[in-house]
Amino acid sequence: MRIDVQHSQHDIDDELDALYARLHQPGHRLHGLPAVALGRSGLIVRHREADGEYFLYVEEPAARRLAGYTVFNRLPEIPRRADRYLRAPHTRLRGSAQRKGLATTLYRWGLDAGLCLMSGARQSVGAAQLWTALAQDYRHGFVDIEGRALRYLGDTVADDVHGALHTRRLLLGNGWAIGEFARAAGMSDIEPVRRDYATRFNAAAQAA
Repeated sequence: MRIDVQHSQHDIDDELDALYARLHQPGHRLHGLPAVALGRSGLIVRHREADGEYFLYVEEPAARRLAGYTVFNRLPEIPRRADRYLRAPHTRLRGSAQRKGLATTLYRWGLDAGLCLMSGARQSVGAAQLWTALAQDYRHGFVDIEGRALRYLGDTVADDVHGALHTRRLLLGNGWAIGEFARAAGMSDIEPVRRDYATRFNAAAQAA
């Protein structure tokens, strides 16, 4: 997983403007999506599900524009067994909507609903910081997906492992334990990690 993505804000704003037009175009498949208020922010979130993917569009009604969107995508590179539980979130925000906790709120919606999240092969600096912040509140770790197999690497990895494109970050949704997720998703190498934790615990106890 590499932290090397840079987006053109101009392109993002253009994409959001085009999406807003579709959301309000009678007859378009995005027109009339259900919406919920985002607290007292004055924003509303329109949502839809298609082919197992979840779309959240954050609208600024007063400004008649989109502040941003998040998509929880399916991952073709993971085993079919894990597809039921894992999604990869991708977010685009207007410049004026950044650094206000909006992406954090949307990711938490998914995580609190029990959805487990996996990062992409590449992230922006902002996305990496978001994942690190969320890891303070949710069970997390790193996985290897080489060969379409999930292999648990632990909650920390060496720099060279972190930089591999088949290394991904994992956040577990509400209610999940790492062992339970491993059994459900077919993730391997969780037992060796558990034994390593036990070894370190025993060593610490003896040292004390």
